[in-house]
Amino acid sequence: MAAREYSEHVRAAVAAKVAPAGHPDPALLTCEQHRVHGFAWIAASIAALEATLDWAVRAAAAGRSGDAEELTLRIGFGEYLAQIAHGLPMSAHEVVRPAAFGLEREARAFAAHPAVARLLAEGNTPDTRAAFAALLAGGVRPDEALGEDTLDLFRDQMRAFTATAITPHAHAWHLADALIPDVVIAEMAQLGVFGVCIPEEHGGLGLGKLAMAVVSEELSRGWICAGSLGTRSEIAGELIAENGTPQQKARWLPRIADGSCLPTAVFTEPDTGSDLASVRTRADRQSDGSWQVTGAKTWITHAARADLMTMLVRTDPGAPGYAGLSMLLAPKTRGTDRAPFPDAGIDGSEIEVLGYRGMKEYALGLDGFAVAGEGLLGGAEGQGFKQLMRTFEGARIQTAARAVGVAWNAFDLAMDYALGRKQFGQALTQFPRVADKLALMAADIVMARELTYAAARAKDSGARCDIEAGMAKLLGARAAWAAADNAVQIHGGNGYALEYPISRVLCDARILNIFEGAAEIQAQVIGRGLLTGQARAAAA
Repeated sequence: MAAREYSEHVRAAVAAKVAPAGHPDPALLTCEQHRVHGFAWIAASIAALEATLDWAVRAAAAGRSGDAEELTLRIGFGEYLAQIAHGLPMSAHEVVRPAAFGLEREARAFAAHPAVARLLAEGNTPDTRAAFAALLAGGVRPDEALGEDTLDLFRDQMRAFTATAITPHAHAWHLADALIPDVVIAEMAQLGVFGVCIPEEHGGLGLGKLAMAVVSEELSRGWICAGSLGTRSEIAGELIAENGTPQQKARWLPRIADGSCLPTAVFTEPDTGSDLASVRTRADRQSDGSWQVTGAKTWITHAARADLMTMLVRTDPGAPGYAGLSMLLAPKTRGTDRAPFPDAGIDGSEIEVLGYRGMKEYALGLDGFAVAGEGLLGGAEGQGFKQLMRTFEGARIQTAARAVGVAWNAFDLAMDYALGRKQFGQALTQFPRVADKLALMAADIVMARELTYAAARAKDSGARCDIEAGMAKLLGARAAWAAADNAVQIHGGNGYALEYPISRVLCDARILNIFEGAAEIQAQVIGRGLLTGQARAAAA
C-alpha cells in the first residue's frame, strides 16, 4: 500500500532524529514532539483507512454495500490521503506537513501513485459530497452491522433504550447539572450495561470489548454521561477480574455487574496529571494489617455516589517512581445531597464543569481514610502501575466509542436542524457548504468508528493493543469535536443558545480530547511505541 510505504519513510526520518543509536532516546522524543506526534497521526490515519477498507469488504461480502458505502470510502479516503500527502491537522493550528520530515519528494511520489492520485482527484469532490449528503438527508446511513447476531441485537436494544430513556431527558439533566436518576441506572443494570465484560461466572455477560464499544457508542449517542457510567464499571471490573484474589472477585464482580456497586477510579492528583510515577497519596500499613490513606486526588468522576474506589496509592515511599505504587479496593458509603462524603477521613468538593455532567467531578481530600487489609488488589504491593496500565487499553477503546457516539449525536442534531430549517425558500441541506459538512461528518465518523472496532477486536484477540487503542481515541476525539463544531455552525446563532441540545454536545465533545490521556499523550504513546517496536524488530 502506497500509504504504508510513505509512512515507513516518515518513520525512518523520525527515527533518525530521536533514535540515533537504534532505540528512542526519551529526551529526544520530548524535544522532537512535532515530528513524533506527526508520525503518530499519520500512522493512525493509515490505520483508519485500513479498518474502513475492511469494513467495506465485509459489507460487500454480506451484500450490504451500496451507494452510501461507496461514497463513504471515496470521500473518507480522498480526504485522509490528501491530509497525509499535504498537511494533517493535529489541532486547529498545528498541521504536520511533509517538510517537517524532509520528505517533500516522497510525498509528491505518494500523491502521484495511480490509486492515490485517482482518489485525490475523484474521492472527496463537490459531486461526491452532494450525492452523499442527499442520501443522508433521505435517511440512508452507511452500513453498521457487525455480522454477529448477538452484537447487532445488543446495538438495537441499546439504541431503543437510549431513544426512550436518555435522549429525551439528557438536555434537561445537563442544564440542571443533575445526576443521572437512579431509576435509569437500574434500567441500565437490567440491560447488562455494567457487566458486559465481566465473566459469566461472576454475574456478567462475558462478552468482549467490541460489545462494550457498541454499548458505549449507543448510550453516548444519547448523552456521553450515560456511556461514561459504564466506563467506571469497566475499569473496576477489569482491574479486579485480571488482578484480584478469588475473594476479591467473588465479593465485588457480581455487585458491579448487577449495578448494586457503582465504582469510581481514583488515580489523578492535582500536580501529576498523566505523570502517574509522581503519585504522592500514601497508604500506611497499620498494625492490624489495614491501611490509612492520606493525600489529595482530583477529577474523580461520580465520586459522591460511588460505593467503591479503585485507588492508586504509594505504599512504599522509599521505592522510586512506579515501583512503590499499589492499587487499593476502597469501599465507601454512598453519599447524599446533604452528606456527599459521610465517611471519616474523606471529604470532597465539586468541580463545576462546562459539560460532561450527570455524574459530577470532585477533588478529594483523604486524611487517614481507612481501608481494610484485604483491600490491596491481588494481595500484592508494588503492582499498582502494572495493573492499571493493562486496563488503559480497554478504557481508551471505550472512550473512542463514546467519542463516536457523541459524534453521531452531533450529526443527528445537525441533520434534523438542516432538514427543518429553511433559508431563502429552501432547506439548509440544499446549500453546498451545509451539505459538505454533513457528508464529511458522516465519512469521518464511520472511519473513527471502524478504527475503534478494530482496536476492540485486537483487544478481544488477547493481543497487546495500547497503540491501536491510542489511535482510536486520537481520531475518535477529533471526529467528535469536528462534528460538534460543525453542527453548531449549521445551527447558526441557535447553536449558541443553551436551549438547543447541540450546545451541550459541543461542551461534551471537548472533554474527549483531554481525559483518558490527552491527545498529546496519545500521540506520544503511539509514536514511541511504533519506534520502539521497530527497534526491537530490527534487533531481533
